[in-house]
Amino acid sequence: MAALSGLIRVMEKAARKAGGRLRRDFGEIEHLQVSRKGPADFVSKADIRAERTLYDELKQARPDWGFVLEEAGTIEGAPDQPRWIIDPLDGTSNFLHGIPHFAISIAAQEPKLGGGGWGDVTAAVVYQPITDETFWAEKSRGAWLHDGRLRVSSRRNLSDALIATGMPFQGVGNFDEWSRIYGAIGPNVAGIRRFGAASLDLAWVAAGRFDGFWESCLSPWDTAAGGLLVREAGGFMTDYRGRSKPVHDEQILAANDALHSKLHKLLVSALK
Repeated sequence: MAALSGLIRVMEKAARKAGGRLRRDFGEIEHLQVSRKGPADFVSKADIRAERTLYDELKQARPDWGFVLEEAGTIEGAPDQPRWIIDPLDGTSNFLHGIPHFAISIAAQEPKLGGGGWGDVTAAVVYQPITDETFWAEKSRGAWLHDGRLRVSSRRNLSDALIATGMPFQGVGNFDEWSRIYGAIGPNVAGIRRFGAASLDLAWVAAGRFDGFWESCLSPWDTAAGGLLVREAGGFMTDYRGRSKPVHDEQILAANDALHSKLHKLLVSALK
């Protein structure tokens, strides 16, 4: 059992406070006032309130740190301090349609030594308010669900693997590219699922519930926390060219070592 560090405690406290409010709003979904911020891309008062709660809690705990926020954008902190990367409600469309599959995602990213950009994500929390599950990870300390150690799936054969994905939707993504990848991977695996919350999909890869995941056209707040969870659970996450970065967004492929290699070969062949 791993004891929660002070940093993870701060992150979990903020996530639980924002998550409690999301649960209440989810119970009154028909009363929410919703506005559109783009085609099929909804934002609600619940989303904005959750982000404000996270900002206030984390700002109080680490006043010098910066923020990358889905709604409010980038807020600079002290140049030598880390920053928070936050999605206050990953799975907004699920939330607004009464589907109980959404999460809060919080990651801490360190500045590169000597300046010049951002380095590794060193701490992560993905919190599912409806199931009250806290997935967390710290660099070199492993990935955990509450106090239970997480390991990626040990499956080695694609025919046994359940793979998750994110699909293009109105105005976002490339249907032709996704269809070609699906056409290459689908016939070779046990099943494909699309649940609509990338941070939870990655947490579930870390937990071995999914054997792999691919998606494109994401944002850093969708993947920063989930990526650390996958890596600390023994998995791999790269872009479609097989390159590994601290935070992936435009393209991600995550799985254990054996399945990542096999999925990557299928994906590359589909995009030739």
